[in-house]
Amino acid sequence: MSGPAALDATAMAPAFMRAPRTVDETGLPFLFLVELLIKVLAQRGQLKLPELAGHIKLAVGVIDPLIAFMRTEKLCEVTRRGVSGTDADLAYHLTELGRERAQQCLARNAYAGPAPVTLADYRRQVALQSVADLHVTRADVTRVFDDIVVNQHVLDQLGAAMNSGRAIFIHGLAGSGKTYLAERLRGLLHGDIALPYAIMIDGEVVPFYDPVQHRASHENQEPADHAAIDKLRSIDLRWVRGVQRPATLTGGELTLEMLDLRFDPNTRLYQAPPHLKANNGIFIIDDLGRQRCSPLELMNRWIVPMDRGIDYLSLHTGHVFEVPFDVVVVFSSNFLPERLSDGAFLRRLGYKIEVPPQTEAEYERIFRQVCQQADLDFDPDTYHYLLQEKHRREDVPLLACYPRDLIRQLLDLARYESAPPVMTRAALDWAWHNYFAGAGVRRMAAVQQQHQQQPGAGAADRERRDSGAPFNPMKANS
Repeated sequence: MSGPAALDATAMAPAFMRAPRTVDETGLPFLFLVELLIKVLAQRGQLKLPELAGHIKLAVGVIDPLIAFMRTEKLCEVTRRGVSGTDADLAYHLTELGRERAQQCLARNAYAGPAPVTLADYRRQVALQSVADLHVTRADVTRVFDDIVVNQHVLDQLGAAMNSGRAIFIHGLAGSGKTYLAERLRGLLHGDIALPYAIMIDGEVVPFYDPVQHRASHENQEPADHAAIDKLRSIDLRWVRGVQRPATLTGGELTLEMLDLRFDPNTRLYQAPPHLKANNGIFIIDDLGRQRCSPLELMNRWIVPMDRGIDYLSLHTGHVFEVPFDVVVVFSSNFLPERLSDGAFLRRLGYKIEVPPQTEAEYERIFRQVCQQADLDFDPDTYHYLLQEKHRREDVPLLACYPRDLIRQLLDLARYESAPPVMTRAALDWAWHNYFAGAGVRRMAAVQQQHQQQPGAGAADRERRDSGAPFNPMKANS
């Protein structure tokens, strides 16, 4: 979307609407806002009206009737703090009755931050900044991946997949660079988004904005002084604008329970699931198949969201509600997709992309890059020794992680010996032994023993070894 249509859509977006001037314009119940103020005063003590407004991100004109109600109900009192002799010196604090009411409110839900937005407004905002509207070109992919060595076919697949808006399954050997490539996809997410501090759902507040996961793309242009908050034309400050599209990464620690809305009975606060916080961006599930739940259970959890673009969550009260599922899900695994799921789920995967071992030319480029970054002279003869005597002889595939890991060990040895690092055969032999601990030799011995026990199998093994084809345990085990 571009041009006048894009400007109209932005103007109608909830995050860019004029700040509410009355309680009704907030979309929140009057008594809910009263209880929010009570909890804020209980936690922060005596506050002036502009300080209250700055904390809950609502204008003073919205807070005035709330404070008046609290004073009428003897929930708060006013004291003068300052010497100006004006209303700016007035500060508010809870009465004994107010503190009792605060304890009751905090026992139900301890949230005492910025006022939330409604679930309906959040849904509208997500739709207006949908990740499905992104347009990724070859030039974008070249720019984002220009400084790393990647198979061009894989890059073309990733670029096209990002335009599909559908789930992506990246698979390959451990160390082939799957996770690194998945995280680099963040660079293809262009355009800022807006997020609410919190969302109100059926009377409950779910904190949403996460400064760790939601990174600002530039300085947020929010008013620096409290007086500016009360301007009639100020933008609704319950939204955080200028946020990068999120790229959330989870791994083996992921459980099915983490994908639901959780309420902590100790803190009395909700925790939004990671894929909800990843809306309008990417959600990466790394090491699929290593989670504590089965891959089939985990994948079945995604069938409805990926198919319909919506998810269903529930409050601890039992209320079930619908939320948008506007994310590009990226699965990364060492296993082939057929080993992890059934046909019903595989059909919903838009792209199944294999990250193969590097070619010899690609592997050498990576090795040279790593040496340059380590300020280490690249020695062609020593490199070819590594290629012939280690990789080929021990059937170790050319994976992208090996150059960095081996060179690091050379640097470690040089520091230990208080000598400048040098790329020699002896140093690489030392690093190789530490890294693989003879795994290649043991694997070859095991394969030879197995084939000796199976008549007729040795010829096929000799043919594979003579052809120089790399050993692929994924295919061997599938």
